[in-house]
Amino acid sequence: MFDLNISKLLILAVLALIIFGPNELPKIARQAGQALRDLRKIAEGAKNDLREGLGPEFADFEIEDLNPKRFVQKHLFDDMNGNSGLRDRGPAATPNRSAGTPLAPGERPPYDIDAT
Repeated sequence: MFDLNISKLLILAVLALIIFGPNELPKIARQAGQALRDLRKIAEGAKNDLREGLGPEFADFEIEDLNPKRFVQKHLFDDMNGNSGLRDRGPAATPNRSAGTPLAPGERPPYDIDAT
């Protein structure tokens, strides 16, 4: 998201020192730290309230799964690495074939009526 490296952080620190001065900078840093702690508490409280509201059926639900990029990684790319995902849950998955196994030459993929 932000491409911060040591030189950019140093420039920001020097600018903050010039703008706020050496007397005010520790106070501002303390206030910023307190604000971040408060934000984290609020976020954790919201996560816990959401989990409680969803009930025990969603005990393994992760908030990060709501991110579309994370959802695709979890359910599609993990499947290619041999982890269970969406591909082995449907009728197309046969008991003698593991998900993500390449087809042999001339072998046809399993037919899934629900997917067509």
